[in-house]
Amino acid sequence: MNKASVAAQGVRMRAGKVLLTGCVALTLGGCMLLGPNYKRPDVPLPQTWRATSGETAEVVNTAWWEGFQDPDLDALIKQAIDANKDLLEATERVKEFEARLQIAGADKYPNLTYAVTGERRHYSTNQPQALGINQKPTQNDFSTGAQASWELDIWGRVRRSNESAVADLLASEYARHAVMLTVVDNVATSYFQLLALDQQLRLAKSTLKNRADALKLVNDRYKGGSSSKLAVLQAQSAVDEVWVTIPDLEHEIAALENAMSLLVGRNPGEIARSLDHEPALPPVPGGVPSDVLTRRPDVLEAEENLISANAQIGVAKAAFFPTFSLTGALGFASADLDTLADGSSKDASIGLGLLGPLFNFGATKGRMHQAEAYQRELSLKYLQTVQSALADVDDALVYNAKAAEIEKRGAEQVTTLTDLAKLAQVRYDGGQSDYLEVLTAERDLFSAQVQQVNRHRDSYLALISVYAAMGGGWMTEQDKLHTPAKPETARVQPKTSSAAAVAEEKNTPAAAIPADTHSGVSTATTTSQRHPQ
Repeated sequence: MNKASVAAQGVRMRAGKVLLTGCVALTLGGCMLLGPNYKRPDVPLPQTWRATSGETAEVVNTAWWEGFQDPDLDALIKQAIDANKDLLEATERVKEFEARLQIAGADKYPNLTYAVTGERRHYSTNQPQALGINQKPTQNDFSTGAQASWELDIWGRVRRSNESAVADLLASEYARHAVMLTVVDNVATSYFQLLALDQQLRLAKSTLKNRADALKLVNDRYKGGSSSKLAVLQAQSAVDEVWVTIPDLEHEIAALENAMSLLVGRNPGEIARSLDHEPALPPVPGGVPSDVLTRRPDVLEAEENLISANAQIGVAKAAFFPTFSLTGALGFASADLDTLADGSSKDASIGLGLLGPLFNFGATKGRMHQAEAYQRELSLKYLQTVQSALADVDDALVYNAKAAEIEKRGAEQVTTLTDLAKLAQVRYDGGQSDYLEVLTAERDLFSAQVQQVNRHRDSYLALISVYAAMGGGWMTEQDKLHTPAKPETARVQPKTSSAAAVAEEKNTPAAAIPADTHSGVSTATTTSQRHPQ
């Protein structure tokens, strides 16, 4: 090697050291983080609820449907959690955002690539550029090596992108929990609606038998001359009136069974249930958990979406500034394969690149304004979600309190109308009234009995609405307990998402909302520390 080559090599080494030193200094000094840190919007919370409230944290954290002591309902809910198609789709969306987080996180590290090329090329001898002395028009070019590039996160673009990706992942997990909450709520609600229809069908068939017996009796009296043709027609009308309700009820039962089959992830068919077993009505929860809003997946999802949008403002602001990239390459290049591995074939480079906007007619500023407007939009949506959640809780508490009162008064009404129907029959048998009085009393009694079946159903539905409005930690427990079953029409077998672990590692603000003596969320403004420091 001649002196010129040695000197040139020394210059390259010194230049590389200078670039490397500058890059390290930029990296160590690059602590700037553009964009606002997340602050939860102030949420005005009610001091009291319309209905009596206390503490029910432990109740809403457990599988509350087991309190009904109905094995058939337990089995249906397990099937739904394992195989409901909407829930399986939500699980796959969580996996999608897990992959997006992995992609965003990779930008924090150098990008390493390798390349192996071989080329044989014939150059034109008629081009203005000379090939050089003793160079042939046809040449070989072989090279192999590795390259590295690394964007120095001076302005925090990568960190803000990663912060947004973490929030998106958590939002998808909370969205999945919201689907799970809806599915369980729908299964339990539909189950008790189905039991009520069964009871109405039994009541209609029993009433039909009684009225058919009454028709026979009235008809016999008519033949014996002690009754009129009018009474026979009235009795026949009463039979027909009940008879036509039976096919309608049977159709409603079949339709509801098919809908429930879809809920539990299987083809339409019958739903197993005991017709003789009366589900227990567990005690009403003592009140509302103090941190009810941290148990509502829709509220948590809305906040994570807001956090993501807030981080995107930093990404948009970073676009105003240049990006610094450290690049390097190391390999071998030669015109002959025999000399490719020789020390003289080494080929290396190192550099620092700078790329920034110059003039794009306001596109960068427009994207920043778009990100800020979207963040304000999601802030309003978060507040609206909180208010809707509070309304759901208040509605459920009132519904639950009033349903018991209505059922109690309805039972008294049925007792009164039963006595009235018996008295009307006695009066008719004694010749003190016509058959219309008996028919009217029986119609009123049948209508009240049907309504009472619905009122009893509403007592269950009201309790379910309380649990649904409160959210609860039971969804996380179900993730651990249930292994998804193989669906009938798909081979997807999603596993429990790792988003919950990410939530614990990142210490999300929503999971750390302090409770005060009056509400589930502290109205004090807090600052998120989710981004890397």
